[in-house]
Amino acid sequence: MTQTAPDPRSTQTAPDPEALKNLAEDIVRDALKAGADAAEAGVAESRSLEASIRNGALEDLERSESRDAGLRVFVGKRQAGVAFSDLSTQGRKLAIERAVAMAKAAPEDPYCGLVEREALAGKLPDIPLYEAGEWDPAILENLGFAMEDAALKIDEVETITQAGAGFGAGAGALVTSNGFAAGRRGSTFSLGIAPLAKRGSVMERDFYGHSARRFGELKSPEEIGRIAGERAAARLGSTKIKGGKMPVVFDSRVATTFLSSLLGAISGPAVARGNSFLKSKMGERVFAEGIDIVEDPLKAWGHGSRAFDGEGVAVRARALVEDGVLTTWLLNASSARQLGLPLTGHAAQGLGSPPGVRTSNVHLAAGERSRDDLIADAGTGLLVTEMFGPSLNENTGDWSVGVAGFAIVDGKIAAPVSEMTVAGNLIEIFARLEPGSDLEFDHATNSPSILVDALSVGGL
Repeated sequence: MTQTAPDPRSTQTAPDPEALKNLAEDIVRDALKAGADAAEAGVAESRSLEASIRNGALEDLERSESRDAGLRVFVGKRQAGVAFSDLSTQGRKLAIERAVAMAKAAPEDPYCGLVEREALAGKLPDIPLYEAGEWDPAILENLGFAMEDAALKIDEVETITQAGAGFGAGAGALVTSNGFAAGRRGSTFSLGIAPLAKRGSVMERDFYGHSARRFGELKSPEEIGRIAGERAAARLGSTKIKGGKMPVVFDSRVATTFLSSLLGAISGPAVARGNSFLKSKMGERVFAEGIDIVEDPLKAWGHGSRAFDGEGVAVRARALVEDGVLTTWLLNASSARQLGLPLTGHAAQGLGSPPGVRTSNVHLAAGERSRDDLIADAGTGLLVTEMFGPSLNENTGDWSVGVAGFAIVDGKIAAPVSEMTVAGNLIEIFARLEPGSDLEFDHATNSPSILVDALSVGGL
């Protein structure tokens, strides 16, 4: 099926970041008048159109719009925040009064406060993240039908439990009372399908989806449907294998779990609290030589791209891990003050709440060997394609997770397996993992497949 581009003649307009910035400026100004010593306001707006398909027919067509605001105020070293969606003059007045009253009654926090003026971003780069236009509902339907048709052509795929296509546009703005004011806007196009395969009385379900900021970068509905159908059918006849110590290959769709665990462990707030298994590892070799983990928040059309962080600090591309060595913590203003370190541009904006920490477009750099090469090297082991209920001891790095996937026998993918567990210590896993070459940039955090040479596998 040929994909049709969104109709640029649509009367639908995307959220306007300039209008949101003006609204946030009004909220900050009114908060100072109400008694706050300092304030920051964020406003976010989103619009979407989504079509759900089932059994060759349109099941649901949903259009949604939302606009929300958040305010954080400071009275001395006390802070409080509120989130609200009533943006009328009276609604804003009530929210501001409530925030100021709460701040006056809050306990003192020596580390709270806006970012110092000199640390705020100046001229911001223009990162392309928004493609104009809106999907015609008929286009969404046809994309869903094409995914269904492709999935149903796979042997043993019985039905489709869910298929959908959508378009979204969103914008946000951040304004602080000490001089920062900026907005941003982005678009998202998405496809996804969940087929159900059946063999006798046994049924298995799987899913595949894809999203992009530009319509033309979406994978075709036929490819998405085919892959989802093949995944569901391949899981039929799942069993267990004998447990023990063995090599484990983590497919690229689950390997990002290790990046997420790393990012949590190097989060400034976690390090400041002392509950991170990497708290003493700054500047040390945590991964093997040659391993790089890179962040690029300025990437054009990136899923996680941004020109400034959640407190108005400039961001930049950097290696979080370079040649295996941990190079930085992920800091917001509060954790930077607590640790006595300079800001890194990793604050996550919260509507009305103190900023958290987040990264932007992180990936584990690809290795030289393909996934098939990693599987061949594993010999006899396990290929993990799904994870369930991971458990992590943040202080020690001990980690375990329920998994499903495939047995590896004589270096080749064999029977499907389920109801298995994998366990190990992340410090040891980080030091031994080998990345494959199958890296794709489909999400804000991306990883190729990974081989870990010996992990505890629980099965029969």
